[in-house]
Amino acid sequence: MKRSKNHRKASSLVDRDRLYTPADAVKLAKQTVSVKFDPTVEVALRLGVDPRKADQMVRGTVNLPHGTGKTARVLVFATGDKAEAARAAGADFVGDDDLVEEIQKGFLDFDAVVATPDLMGKVGRLGRVLGPRGLMPNPKTGTVTPDVAKAVADIKGGKIEFRVDRHGNLHFIIGKASFDDQQLLENYAAALEEVLRLKPSAAKGRYIKKANLTTTMGPGIPVDPSVTRVGAAA
Repeated sequence: MKRSKNHRKASSLVDRDRLYTPADAVKLAKQTVSVKFDPTVEVALRLGVDPRKADQMVRGTVNLPHGTGKTARVLVFATGDKAEAARAAGADFVGDDDLVEEIQKGFLDFDAVVATPDLMGKVGRLGRVLGPRGLMPNPKTGTVTPDVAKAVADIKGGKIEFRVDRHGNLHFIIGKASFDDQQLLENYAAALEEVLRLKPSAAKGRYIKKANLTTTMGPGIPVDPSVTRVGAAA
């Protein structure tokens, strides 16, 4: 794929043979921004797990200390008092059968989905639509819960969800390029420490094989995965 002049210039700043500390990677990522908007800062990890085996699946959530820099659009399946609580907490869409029907028709203008346990029978019909997009509510990530108000508040406040794909890759965002360095570093540390905490006991050998940090449309920057924050080894 042909890259733009700005992208090639940004790429020339990155030493591919070097493993940058998180602090150096964050500074360099800001220098390599080549777009006019405020890009998202993302992290990609290659894990030494076999996601085809249930006991090596890595999936979780973490509340970023400084949020993501964007307000997530949250859809909630709930009725009665739970629905009212979700609306009061800031949910963007709240409903029951009406939302199931809308999603079946193609409505997907949301970033996260929460459901009360009693409605999962209906939500389950949307598995083929929500599942591949990582939007299916799950008790393990706190998105199937009777306390929908807390779930909405957490997501709106910067809670992110991550899940290893079938190739062993895991992606998550840590904020915007406009964040100061310390905010990005603290978000990175919080997310990486949670990934480390979730290391499957069945996983053998090196757990985090590679780590890259990048901004939207920017070049990947190799990061030393053994360092979670300045001066702290994983």
